[in-house]
Amino acid sequence: MNINQLIEIVKNKLNKNIVCDNIEVEDKTFLHTNHSSHDKNKFNIKLIITSNYLKKKSKIQSTKDIYKILDKELKENIHSIQILII
Repeated sequence: MNINQLIEIVKNKLNKNIVCDNIEVEDKTFLHTNHSSHDKNKFNIKLIITSNYLKKKSKIQSTKDIYKILDKELKENIHSIQILII
């Protein structure tokens, strides 16, 4: 899987399961390529989600919801994820 495929999957899954006004996915893998734990088959991404639905929840609950939706991708394709809810 390449980063563009992963971004598309992440956006689609989140849009289907969470009420969002906007979702941005940034590839931050380049910041981690020199780390000893770097895996060329996994990506580091940043999610910027505009959602009143998620803002009404606690940060912990919002994060749990996102992790549940992206469970497969987190296990197979994502090394780390940064989440910003606005």
